[in-house]
Amino acid sequence: MKKAFLHGILAGVLASAAGIIYFNIYQNTQGTEFNKIVNVRSISGVSIIACMLIALSYWLLERFKKEKWKGILNVLIALLSFASIISPISMSLPFDIKNPELFPGLVVPMHFFPALAFFTLVPFFKGK
Repeated sequence: MKKAFLHGILAGVLASAAGIIYFNIYQNTQGTEFNKIVNVRSISGVSIIACMLIALSYWLLERFKKEKWKGILNVLIALLSFASIISPISMSLPFDIKNPELFPGLVVPMHFFPALAFFTLVPFFKGK
């Protein structure tokens, strides 16, 4: 369980870093400011929680000797990542937000960062 926890944290930190870098680049290049809605703390928190849940799921499969189901779990994670973009696409922003049409372009890619970070690091998590 300890290893799964560390794997989730490590992937979460990687996803957080990617999200924060993207957040800053996007806002600077597009001239937007969505800090009232999305900020570094929310990006980090969601990324780490998502990666912890993925790591827990992997750990449960290993614990119950269902490792052959990892492919199905990966498909489920990808589907949940896609499903999670429905909320930001359909969100109504406050009237005082400049360029609200650019908001989905900021947050939609970040919904895939936790899965990408975990899937990128999972080959390094294999034990002996």
